[in-house]
Amino acid sequence: MKVTEHIEAANGKTLFSFEIIPPQKGKGIQELYDNIDPLMEFKPPFIDVTTSREEFIYVDKGNGLLDKKLTRMRPGTLGICASIKHKYNVDTVPHVLCGGFTKEETEYLLVDCHYLGINNVMALRGDAMKDEQSFVPKPGGNNYAVDLVQQIKLLNEGKYLHDVMHIDNKADFCVGVAGYPEKHLESPSLISDLKRLKEKVDGGADYVVTQMFFDNSKYFEFVAKAREMGITVPIIPGIKPLAVQRHLQILPQIFRIDLPEDLIDAVDKCKTNADVKQVGIEWAIQQSLELKAAGVPVLHYYSMGKSENIRQIASALF
Repeated sequence: MKVTEHIEAANGKTLFSFEIIPPQKGKGIQELYDNIDPLMEFKPPFIDVTTSREEFIYVDKGNGLLDKKLTRMRPGTLGICASIKHKYNVDTVPHVLCGGFTKEETEYLLVDCHYLGINNVMALRGDAMKDEQSFVPKPGGNNYAVDLVQQIKLLNEGKYLHDVMHIDNKADFCVGVAGYPEKHLESPSLISDLKRLKEKVDGGADYVVTQMFFDNSKYFEFVAKAREMGITVPIIPGIKPLAVQRHLQILPQIFRIDLPEDLIDAVDKCKTNADVKQVGIEWAIQQSLELKAAGVPVLHYYSMGKSENIRQIASALF
């Protein structure tokens, strides 16, 4: 089923979902299963699987010189999606990026998704590479998420990049996109960012999942402004529980988000990361209870491959 069909079938009930990251290459999938297993009791209708773009590494050539190589440290998104779908009988949502992929490579990925019966995708521009000051698309790739959304929707119509053919079995992808309650870090203002979001929705996006936030008022204001702008698709809140002390520094630095003073004060009083983790769980529970009471369609959790804190939060809600 499509994500939007799951939401419609829930008839106003808030659903539970979460996002995982593939293991680094060289590692097995069992650890991933071990972290998914405890969350299946909450009956997630879909699970997101992230995609990592390419990055540069430096390989010692043995003569004092280094060779710069392009690699992907976490490949396997589509294989993991197919494996989870088969093992747990749950829909999966692979993340599809502009960064690091040509339009042809994107088309091949979507064709493979269609073969596997995966009909949900999350369309994202992706981040700049670590040595780039700003995002640079791969030659022949999509520049922006709206371009990727439009490519996916054209494929739904049976329109491939170069081939003209009669299509008996068209793809029918449900497309998710990202929204930013505190605006995208590159956007000059929240309104400007919402205009970009509306372009993605007008281009064919079926639902929105937000970046993490820790103040629910940011989400409610974001949704209100989106509705005023004519964005009517479901807007799913993304929740990430704090887990370690350094999250106070790295989350605002990476994602350009604000943390509430009450949360900062609570973490500052913690003596260990175990204490921080408990604070993060309790904060996320209160966030989730308020969001659920407001009737959000789904509570979507960024698990980062660890499930114990997500399990505790879900136990208080579902």
